[in-house]
This record gives sequence, structure tokens and C-alpha cells, in this order.
Amino acid sequence: MGAANVIPGVSGGTIAFITGIYDDLINSLKSFDVTAIKLLTKFKIKEFLNHINFPFLAVLMGGVGVSLITIGKGLKYLFEQGPAYEIQIWAFFFGLILASVIFVGRTIKEWNTKTIIVTVLGVAIAIALAFMKPASQNESFAYIILCGVVAMSSMLLPGLSGSFVLILMGNYQLIMLEAIPEGNLKIIAGVGIGAVLGFVILARVISYLLKNHESATIGGLTGFIFGSLLIIWPWKTKVFLTDDAGVEIFKKGEKVVQGYEWYLPSMEPSTFLAIGLAITGFAMVYIVEKLGAGKDIDEQA
Repeated sequence: MGAANVIPGVSGGTIAFITGIYDDLINSLKSFDVTAIKLLTKFKIKEFLNHINFPFLAVLMGGVGVSLITIGKGLKYLFEQGPAYEIQIWAFFFGLILASVIFVGRTIKEWNTKTIIVTVLGVAIAIALAFMKPASQNESFAYIILCGVVAMSSMLLPGLSGSFVLILMGNYQLIMLEAIPEGNLKIIAGVGIGAVLGFVILARVISYLLKNHESATIGGLTGFIFGSLLIIWPWKTKVFLTDDAGVEIFKKGEKVVQGYEWYLPSMEPSTFLAIGLAITGFAMVYIVEKLGAGKDIDEQA
């Protein structure tokens, strides 16, 4: 999940969903409630840790934290090496997301009019996000908190990438590629406050929807995942922000990306390598899904 959340267009929630830990994640986050606060204020630490499913969260968030730092630095290096490396990275994650569409979609129990409408709506919203223009970078502490709220919310929604939302808000590089890898505590604290607010609220909303409208909710999430394939299509060129005179605008010495133009690749060795990486990504999700299905069968036995 940590690796996924560093990649713009890839959803940590999707990884949680296809690996079978999504329900545990939502229920654990939902446990941060009034009861948890009462236990904590009464210093009933053991009861508090049991109530919030601490062992699960500690292992998961520990892995996410390590991955955010290590993968973040690695990806920053690769993205700086040129378009060829970017294409290979996007291709690998395109395969991951394509497989997710299939396996998440297969969990829908009932296809009816409501489910179809919500699924189509999910696709439409994800595609609309792909064509939105990013905002400018904003280091205001209040805005950083808002970024944390939105990024956590999108992290919990399979198919909606927290990193891509941060790009649209203008703060992806500031938060994911600078503050977290370099340990900027002020920025990290703001994002953390927003993240707490985001998951406390959204975990309850998602839990309610999954409990009362399961098929439609999963349909909408599947639509998001499918629509996000456009965002991470490997073969695209960056469109940079310009002023009224058509001159490219620079932010801290770097051009500002406002969107992408997509194209079909030519048949050359690098294209076949990218396709191979996409197939590898697809195969990894397939294997994880099969291992998860086998585990479920063993538990039922």
C-alpha cells in the first residue's frame, strides 16, 4: 500500500481490496471512536489497543511508512532519469490496475440497474479527474491539513489515487517527494492531522455503504479503478502550464505539469519491455488473488 500511494494514479485502497485486508482496514479505522477515547483517557492501554486492532494497524502502517520513505526516494530518482523510465513505471502499474478491475469487479454479488448506474458514474468521475488541471503548490499549514484529509480519503477508496489527488491539489512533489523522504516534520504533521480527520470520517461512511449497499458500492469502486486506467496510461506526454503569452511557467526552477496528452506507442524494444512489465504487474495481482482465495478456502475448512 505504501508503494502504491507514492505512484500518482495508483490506489492504496485498491491494493488493500485485492489482497483481502480492506474490511479489516476499514473496521480498524472505524474503531477510533468515543469508546477508544474513553479507554485512552482512563489509561486502559491494553483494552484500547485491543479495541483498535493495534497489532494489525501497527504492522500495516509500519510497512506503509517504510515503503513511503524508501520507494519515494527510488521513484523520485527514476522519474528524474527521463521519459523512458517513466513509461516503464507507468506500464508496470497499468498492469496492476487492469488486473484489479477484473478481480474487484468479480466480487460484485448483484448486477442491477442501481449497480450499473453507480459503476458508470465511477468511471465518468475518474475520467473527469484525468482532465482536471492541477492547482499551484501551496505550503499553507491549513491547506496541508486539507491535503491530508483528501489524500487519506482517496487512499481508502479503491481506484482513487491519493497521490494523483495531491497532484491536482498542487502539493504532490512537496509532500510525497520532498517532505516525507526528507523528514520535514511541519509538513508531515499537517498531513498527519488531516489524515486522522479523513479516516475517522470516511471509514464510517464506507462501512455504512458496504453494509447497506454492497453491490452498488463495489460497482462504484470498480468504475473508479477502470477509469483510473486513463490516468496511468504509460504512453503520454506532459502538458506544462503557460501564461497568457504562451511562455512556460516555472515553480522553484521546474516546469509545472497541468495535464497529459495520450498517444499510442510505436513498436520498438522499449515498448515491448513496457508491455512485459505490464504483464508482470497483472500476473502479480493474479497470483496474490489466487493465494488469497486459497487462504479463504483453508480458513473455511
